[in-house]
This record gives sequence, structure tokens and C-alpha cells, in this order.
Amino acid sequence: MLFSSITFLFLFLPVTVLIYYLVPQKTRNLVLLIASLFFYAWGEPVYVVLMILSILLNFFCGKDIGKKRADPVRAKRSLIFAVVMNVLILGFFKYYGLLMETLNVLFPYEIPYRELALPIGISFYTFQELSYLIDIYRGNAKPQQRLLPFALYISMFPQLIAGPIVRYVDIEAQLLNRVMSMRKFGQGVMYFIVGFAKKVVLADSIGVLYEQITALPIGSFSVLTAWVGCLAFAFQIYFDFSGYSDMAIGLGKMFGFEFRKNFQYPYIAKNIGEFWRRWHISLGTWFREYVYIPLGGNKCPASRHLLNLLIVWALTGLWHGAQWNFLVWGLYYGVILILERYVWGRALGRLPAFVQHIYTFVLVLIGWVFFFSPSLGAAMDYLGVMFGAGASAWIDRQGVYFLLTHWLLFLLCVIGSSLRGMNILRLLTGSYESRRIRQIAACVVYIGMFLVSLAFLVTESFHPFLYFRF
Repeated sequence: MLFSSITFLFLFLPVTVLIYYLVPQKTRNLVLLIASLFFYAWGEPVYVVLMILSILLNFFCGKDIGKKRADPVRAKRSLIFAVVMNVLILGFFKYYGLLMETLNVLFPYEIPYRELALPIGISFYTFQELSYLIDIYRGNAKPQQRLLPFALYISMFPQLIAGPIVRYVDIEAQLLNRVMSMRKFGQGVMYFIVGFAKKVVLADSIGVLYEQITALPIGSFSVLTAWVGCLAFAFQIYFDFSGYSDMAIGLGKMFGFEFRKNFQYPYIAKNIGEFWRRWHISLGTWFREYVYIPLGGNKCPASRHLLNLLIVWALTGLWHGAQWNFLVWGLYYGVILILERYVWGRALGRLPAFVQHIYTFVLVLIGWVFFFSPSLGAAMDYLGVMFGAGASAWIDRQGVYFLLTHWLLFLLCVIGSSLRGMNILRLLTGSYESRRIRQIAACVVYIGMFLVSLAFLVTESFHPFLYFRF
């Protein structure tokens, strides 16, 4: 079930909210858990069993680690066992196909295998479980003694499918006692509507252009067409994923939870390091806390620091997908971050701000080619065309046509991906002296956004969230 679907908007969500607020407070976790399992089973009826087994495994492993904390050796053994089990489950479902495909390339004989459907959201909820176990081992969290709150933490439908990755320590208290009010509920509705508009109005619309361009033979591309296609994907994935995150945050508020922001206008960054502090913040935080710092972070010799960065970014790439182009995508950013840290970072900081923005955005666009291409070879072919190798021309009528027919959509995407977009929204809803008028203006603006988004939803073709496949 998608957040941006008629079934969710007009059936699942209203019924869940109504029951949630009607039942006594002590029963609300149970209502939300049942709703979350139903939500997941709607699209993954088989893999909901896998998620339940994963919840049970980590619940009892967490209690076991907590009991053995007085004995560091035994606690560490329990943690290693739990981490290995989680990694094996994730690896089997996510990387089994890549392993078999690689073996068939390396060896002269063919090993038959059956490709497995990837359980939706497994990368996200596995990382939440790992952070829970590690925080217990470190003493940053106490093991949850009741299964219901823990099961809700893992399966909570607002952020189950595509994040943000929520650490247990951040919502431990909220699982047992959370503040709910009409004001918070209203804020949640506004967050949700903004995310809904990002997804169905901007991401899906610009995604149609990307699909049109990539459906063409690569040999027919001009350099301009290749860059327009890459730019379209950059905006599509930003509005798709940040839209989902906004909807998740909004839904969380409706049920009394506070989730941290997952995006902070990444396309206004002045270097790649800043870009990744603004993009998918919860994933970056997870890798920093549970991989980068335990490896030594930057508190070590330069050679070890370089290795730490490459390990983290290789894992980041593979987390996104079981293909070699994702590994290259991760290493690409690892190398750039190393160069910014040790080679040209200071010189870059002395350049005019607009030059820094261009530098960052161009490198990000190049990185997206590795991300959206079906294979590493396809990525190299597309990059070649972007820089003139194998292109039909530098500029052609096709590329100009794509620009002229979509200039307004690109303009809206530029505005929406910068602070200017939020400033315009605040101007429309909060620039009046009278509180009553501000409330009326906010209602008009947000209801209008919802109705426009709903019109796009019912008239356009189906577009699932891009991060569902991770």
C-alpha cells in the first residue's frame, strides 16, 4: 500500500486514525501495531512473517545482551551472534542474486539459481534493529522488556517502508508515553500534504520526462538530452524520497511521534560533504555512529582515515542496491570526499558561492548516472554521451524540445528544492497580522495543495516510491 494511493488516503488512514483516537491510550500501541502489520501485509503477505520473525529474534537478542552487560566478553559474543544473524538475513534476500551472478561470470560453468523478491523495507528495519542491539551493548539504551512496544518500533507503518531510519533511543520514551494534541495533529497533516505534493505533482511529473528520455536509444542522444535526462532524475529522486520522508514525519505527528528530518535542501550544498549532511540524514547518521566511528573515524593516521571512508562509502553504495554500479556510486563519493578533505577542500572554500554550488551539483548529477543506470556498462555509456563521446550531437531539436516543453516544471523543481520554496509557502500562510486570517489562509493553501495533488494522482499513471526497492 502506498501513501500516495486512494486506498491509503480515503480508507486505511481515516479508519486507523479514528480507531486510534477512540480507544483508551493504553490500547493505542496495539492498534497501531495491528494497523502496521496489515499495512505491510497488504503488499508483502508472505514477507510479513519474515518481519515478525526478525522482530522476535532481535527482541530476545536485545534482552540477552542486556543481561550479559556485566560480562563484556559474553555480551560481545551475544552481540556478534545477533549482528551476524541480521546481516545473513539481509544478505540472503538482498545480495544472493548478485553473488550467484558474479560466480557465474567468474567460473566457466553456470550455476542455476532462482531470483528472490526483495522484501520491501528490509534494509531500513534491519538497520533499526542493528542500532537497537548496538546501543544496548554500549549502554546507551536499556533492552525493551515488553514485546509490544518493540514490535511497534520496528513495524510502525509511517516509516517502515522507506525510512527515515529511526534509532530506538530517540523514540524509546515516546513508545510508552507520547504527547498528542490537535496542534500536533494539524502540523502532521501539513507535513503530509507537502510530502504528498512533492511526490505526485513534482516527482511523478518530472519522472515522466526521465522515462521518456531513457526509453530512447542511447545512440540517439545529444549531449543536451543526456544532461536534461540526468537533471530530471535528480529532481525526481529528491522529491520522491524527501516527499516520502515528509509524509512519514507527518504521519508520525498524527499519532504523537516525533521523527527527525531526513532532508535539509541538499541541492543547495557547496561541497559534497555538505550534500551528504543534508541528504538522507538518517542513513548518514547511522553509518557514522555504527561503522565510521567504530572503525576509528578521523581520529587516526591519514592512511587509516582514507580506508575508513572507502569502507563506509562502499557499504553505503551496496546498501542501496545489489549491483556493482551501486558499489561504484558509493566509492565515487568516498573518493570525492577524500579529495575534498586532503586536496582541494580549502581552495574550493575560497571560490565564490555560486561556483561552489555548480561544482557540487555537477558532481551529484554525475553520481546519479551510476545510481539510475541498470548496469555499470550502461552508466559508462550514458556518462560518455554526457561529455560528447558517442553523442549524436551537442545540441539537437530533441533536447531543445524537452527543455522548452518542461521549463516551467524545471523551474518549480528548482524553487521547491531550495529554501525559496518554503519561504513562499510561509509567505502565503503566515504573513498576516491577524491570527484568524493566518489560519484561514493556511487552510486554503493546504487544502488547495491537497486537491491539486489528488487531481494529479487520479489522472496520472501509477508511480511507486523509488526507495521501495532498497
